[in-house]
Amino acid sequence: MTAPLTDFRSWGGLAARGSTIVDARDWLDAPHRPRRPLLAYGNGRSYGDSCLNDGGTLIDARGLDDILAFDRETGLITCGAGLMLDRLLEIVVPAGWFPPVTPGTAFVTIGGALANDVHGKNHHSAGTFGSHVRAFELVRSDGQRLICAPDLNGELFAATIGGFGLTGLVTQVTLQLMPIASAEMAQEVLPFGNLDGFFDIANASDATHDYTVAWIDSLASGRDFGRGIFFRANHAPASDEPPPRQARALPFPLKPPIPLINRVTLGAFNWLYRNSQPRDGIERRVPYRPFFYPLDRIHDWNRAYGPKGLRQFQCAIPPENAAETVAEMLRQTLAAGEASFLTVLKLFGDKPSPGLMSFPMPGATLTLDFPNRGERTERLLTRLDSLAIAAGGRVNPYKDARMSSATFAASFPHWRDFAAHIDPGFSSDFWRRVTAP
Repeated sequence: MTAPLTDFRSWGGLAARGSTIVDARDWLDAPHRPRRPLLAYGNGRSYGDSCLNDGGTLIDARGLDDILAFDRETGLITCGAGLMLDRLLEIVVPAGWFPPVTPGTAFVTIGGALANDVHGKNHHSAGTFGSHVRAFELVRSDGQRLICAPDLNGELFAATIGGFGLTGLVTQVTLQLMPIASAEMAQEVLPFGNLDGFFDIANASDATHDYTVAWIDSLASGRDFGRGIFFRANHAPASDEPPPRQARALPFPLKPPIPLINRVTLGAFNWLYRNSQPRDGIERRVPYRPFFYPLDRIHDWNRAYGPKGLRQFQCAIPPENAAETVAEMLRQTLAAGEASFLTVLKLFGDKPSPGLMSFPMPGATLTLDFPNRGERTERLLTRLDSLAIAAGGRVNPYKDARMSSATFAASFPHWRDFAAHIDPGFSSDFWRRVTAP
């Protein structure tokens, strides 16, 4: 298969350069494998360069999208690794099942969710995606096919979950779904005036709600510094009432020559967003899609960041340093004159992942994203990296397009244990960068 390289990008706007593109089925059937290094490509929703392989071969896995087995009694499903989460939802939700962990977009492949060991709003109650994977098939660059499970090829199982696609091509995944009684969420919306308010609500809510997350007004300063809106929810019980109508998805209408995200436009958005939310704390039933995937309603929303794309930062900070470090990161962002459109704060739980390189750790996780303004943006991100590491935390590698080898090693000091399981025929721009001397 051939395709324009413009179709093979990261969500942050980085493009594949000089890569050979091959369909996964063609690669699996070929008597002579394409030139190395190899890397599987899902739907390109990683923000950084972990899904890119300049000068190598990208194996387009999106054609591996079959449902191979679905037990509607037990919720065990086996599907191709290229199946889109969006399509999985269309199949399993009407049958009374739901993915036990979902990221903030439904436009990811199941193999991509495994390779990045994604987390969701329910990390404190369910852990990561990999915690619910029962088995998968892994094809190595020499053609060897292996079934991996906790008790079968267990070391490769652990290395592949959160392993950035570097252990081989995952072709199919067996996932344990969770039962639900309806396609709605029982949601409460709670405004808070500062970061202390966030931590008070979050610590209480994690005991009563499976899903928790907060939006932070990154431009607020003075007495309003750290204000935001807290969302918490559980899956709603069955109801005879018709479900609320879902908003129709719309395309982003243009490709602006400059970023549309700046302090003026973001200030207006923050005011509208904050004042459009209910303030009574009353539980309301809402459809699951706008709760889990609010930005999916605007296709190609990343175009708003202009032709240079965006840079996203996400860190995890241990509990004892979380409040102080998060506050300092927000102050540094204000001082740098940057505007973060998506500023998200939540608490991670202590449920360990089976993956060797899984990102979450107990504590708080802060996510910020910025238009890519070159050196100015890089300086701020470097400062944020340093704050995270100094606090004993880590930086999310699959959302980072410029993580240094020092930051990576400090975030994942056991990375050499993982590297021992990498398929020698696989590599990526990200891996070459973070392991460079």
